[in-house]
Amino acid sequence: MMFDKTDLSGLLGKHLVYTYDNGWNYEIYVKNGETMDYRIHSGIVGNRWVKDQKVFLVRVASDVYKISWTEPTGTDVSLIVNLADKVFHGTIFFPRWIINDPKKTVCFQNDFIPQMEAYREAGPIYPTEVIDEFATITFVRDCGENDDSVINCAASELPANFPDNLK
Repeated sequence: MMFDKTDLSGLLGKHLVYTYDNGWNYEIYVKNGETMDYRIHSGIVGNRWVKDQKVFLVRVASDVYKISWTEPTGTDVSLIVNLADKVFHGTIFFPRWIINDPKKTVCFQNDFIPQMEAYREAGPIYPTEVIDEFATITFVRDCGENDDSVINCAASELPANFPDNLK
Protein backbone atom coordinates (compact mmCIF):
# COMPACT_ATOMS: atom_id res chain seq x y z
CA MET A 1 0.00 0.00 0.00
CA MET A 2 1.43 3.36 -1.05
CA PHE A 3 -0.50 5.44 1.51
CA ASP A 4 -1.43 5.35 5.18
CA LYS A 5 -5.14 4.52 5.27
CA THR A 6 -5.39 5.84 8.84
CA ASP A 7 -4.02 9.30 7.96
CA LEU A 8 -7.03 11.59 7.43
CA SER A 9 -5.02 14.82 7.67
CA GLY A 10 -5.44 15.59 3.96
CA LEU A 11 -9.19 16.08 4.45
CA LEU A 12 -9.59 17.22 8.06
CA GLY A 13 -10.35 20.93 8.27
CA LYS A 14 -11.12 21.19 4.55
CA HIS A 15 -13.96 23.40 3.33
CA LEU A 16 -15.24 22.35 -0.10
CA VAL A 17 -17.91 23.60 -2.47
CA TYR A 18 -19.05 21.29 -5.24
CA THR A 19 -21.68 21.08 -7.95
CA TYR A 20 -23.30 17.83 -9.00
CA ASP A 21 -23.73 17.08 -12.69
CA ASN A 22 -27.49 17.55 -12.16
CA GLY A 23 -26.80 21.19 -11.13
CA TRP A 24 -27.26 20.85 -7.36
CA ASN A 25 -24.71 22.90 -5.40
CA TYR A 26 -23.48 21.74 -1.97
CA GLU A 27 -20.82 22.70 0.54
CA ILE A 28 -19.12 20.73 3.32
CA TYR A 29 -16.65 21.50 6.07
CA VAL A 30 -14.89 18.42 7.46
CA LYS A 31 -14.75 19.69 11.02
CA ASN A 32 -12.77 16.75 12.43
CA GLY A 33 -12.50 12.97 12.14
CA GLU A 34 -16.01 12.46 13.51
CA THR A 35 -18.17 15.41 12.43
CA MET A 36 -18.81 17.78 9.57
CA ASP A 37 -20.98 20.79 8.81
CA TYR A 38 -22.75 21.22 5.49
CA ARG A 39 -24.91 23.65 3.60
CA ILE A 40 -27.09 22.98 0.57
CA HIS A 41 -27.24 25.82 -1.94
CA SER A 42 -29.60 24.32 -4.53
CA GLY A 43 -31.56 21.20 -5.35
CA ILE A 44 -34.74 19.80 -3.83
CA VAL A 45 -33.59 20.66 -0.30
CA GLY A 46 -31.70 23.85 -1.14
CA ASN A 47 -31.11 26.24 1.79
CA ARG A 48 -30.93 23.41 4.35
CA TRP A 49 -27.90 23.44 6.62
CA VAL A 50 -26.49 21.27 9.38
CA LYS A 51 -23.77 21.48 12.00
CA ASP A 52 -21.95 18.65 13.78
CA GLN A 53 -23.30 15.81 11.63
CA LYS A 54 -21.72 12.56 12.85
CA VAL A 55 -19.83 10.92 9.98
CA PHE A 56 -17.79 7.86 9.11
CA LEU A 57 -14.61 9.03 7.41
CA VAL A 58 -12.04 6.80 5.71
CA ARG A 59 -9.13 7.24 3.34
CA VAL A 60 -9.29 4.87 0.35
CA ALA A 61 -6.33 6.13 -1.75
CA SER A 62 -3.62 8.79 -1.57
CA ASP A 63 -5.97 11.73 -2.19
CA VAL A 64 -9.32 9.94 -2.04
CA TYR A 65 -11.66 9.80 0.97
CA LYS A 66 -15.13 8.47 1.69
CA ILE A 67 -17.55 10.25 4.02
CA SER A 68 -20.81 8.50 4.99
CA TRP A 69 -23.62 9.34 7.38
CA THR A 70 -27.27 8.89 8.28
CA GLU A 71 -29.31 12.02 8.96
CA PRO A 72 -32.13 12.33 11.53
CA THR A 73 -34.42 12.55 8.46
CA GLY A 74 -33.54 8.97 7.52
CA THR A 75 -31.51 10.12 4.52
CA ASP A 76 -28.30 8.14 4.01
CA VAL A 77 -25.38 9.74 2.17
CA SER A 78 -22.04 8.44 0.94
CA LEU A 79 -19.51 10.75 -0.71
CA ILE A 80 -16.27 9.92 -2.44
CA VAL A 81 -13.92 12.92 -2.32
CA ASN A 82 -11.08 12.85 -4.85
CA LEU A 83 -9.00 15.91 -3.99
CA ALA A 84 -6.32 15.28 -6.63
CA ASP A 85 -8.81 15.40 -9.51
CA LYS A 86 -11.32 17.76 -7.83
CA VAL A 87 -14.09 15.21 -8.30
CA PHE A 88 -16.84 14.05 -5.94
CA HIS A 89 -19.15 11.14 -6.34
CA GLY A 90 -22.20 11.24 -4.14
CA THR A 91 -24.93 8.74 -3.48
CA ILE A 92 -27.91 10.07 -1.56
CA PHE A 93 -30.69 7.73 -0.41
CA PHE A 94 -33.73 9.93 0.21
CA PRO A 95 -36.69 8.43 2.08
CA ARG A 96 -39.95 8.85 0.18
CA TRP A 97 -41.35 11.44 2.62
CA ILE A 98 -38.61 13.89 1.60
CA ILE A 99 -39.25 13.35 -2.11
CA ASN A 100 -42.97 13.90 -1.45
CA ASP A 101 -42.40 17.14 0.49
CA PRO A 102 -38.73 18.25 0.47
CA LYS A 103 -39.48 21.70 1.93
CA LYS A 104 -40.10 20.06 5.34
CA THR A 105 -36.31 19.68 5.69
CA VAL A 106 -35.31 23.18 4.55
CA CYS A 107 -34.13 24.67 7.83
CA PHE A 108 -31.21 24.75 10.21
CA GLN A 109 -31.64 21.07 11.06
CA ASN A 110 -29.99 21.30 14.49
CA ASP A 111 -32.94 23.37 15.77
CA PHE A 112 -35.48 20.82 14.48
CA ILE A 113 -34.02 17.34 15.14
CA PRO A 114 -37.09 16.05 17.06
CA GLN A 115 -39.30 17.26 14.19
CA MET A 116 -37.06 15.58 11.57
CA GLU A 117 -37.19 12.35 13.57
CA ALA A 118 -40.99 12.58 13.80
CA TYR A 119 -41.26 13.08 10.02
CA ARG A 120 -38.95 10.10 9.51
CA GLU A 121 -41.05 7.90 11.81
CA ALA A 122 -44.29 8.99 10.09
CA GLY A 123 -42.80 8.14 6.68
CA PRO A 124 -43.28 6.91 4.15
CA ILE A 125 -39.72 5.64 3.81
CA TYR A 126 -40.10 3.52 0.66
CA PRO A 127 -39.61 3.55 -2.19
CA THR A 128 -36.26 5.21 -1.49
CA GLU A 129 -35.12 7.73 -4.10
CA VAL A 130 -31.46 7.19 -5.00
CA ILE A 131 -29.49 10.12 -6.39
CA ASP A 132 -26.17 8.82 -7.75
CA GLU A 133 -24.14 11.63 -9.31
CA PHE A 134 -20.67 12.89 -10.00
CA ALA A 135 -19.79 16.42 -8.92
CA THR A 136 -17.02 18.89 -9.63
CA ILE A 137 -15.21 20.46 -6.70
CA THR A 138 -15.23 24.19 -7.43
CA PHE A 139 -13.64 25.53 -4.25
CA VAL A 140 -11.26 24.14 -1.62
CA ARG A 141 -9.63 25.82 1.35
CA ASP A 142 -8.04 24.63 4.56
CA CYS A 143 -9.73 26.14 7.63
CA GLY A 144 -8.18 23.93 10.29
CA GLU A 145 -10.29 21.73 12.50
CA ASN A 146 -13.28 22.65 14.68
CA ASP A 147 -13.92 26.16 13.34
CA ASP A 148 -17.62 26.89 13.90
CA SER A 149 -17.44 30.02 11.74
CA VAL A 150 -16.93 28.14 8.44
CA ILE A 151 -20.58 27.17 7.97
CA ASN A 152 -22.71 29.35 10.24
CA CYS A 153 -25.75 30.46 8.24
CA ALA A 154 -28.14 29.39 5.51
CA ALA A 155 -27.00 29.64 1.88
CA SER A 156 -29.57 32.41 1.34
CA GLU A 157 -27.66 34.60 3.82
CA LEU A 158 -24.31 34.37 1.99
CA PRO A 159 -22.86 37.20 -0.13
CA ALA A 160 -23.72 37.06 -3.83
CA ASN A 161 -20.06 36.46 -4.66
CA PHE A 162 -19.71 33.38 -2.43
CA PRO A 163 -17.28 31.56 -2.39
CA ASP A 164 -15.11 34.06 -4.30
CA ASN A 165 -15.28 36.39 -1.29
CA LEU A 166 -13.33 33.77 0.71
CA LYS A 167 -10.20 33.56 -1.46
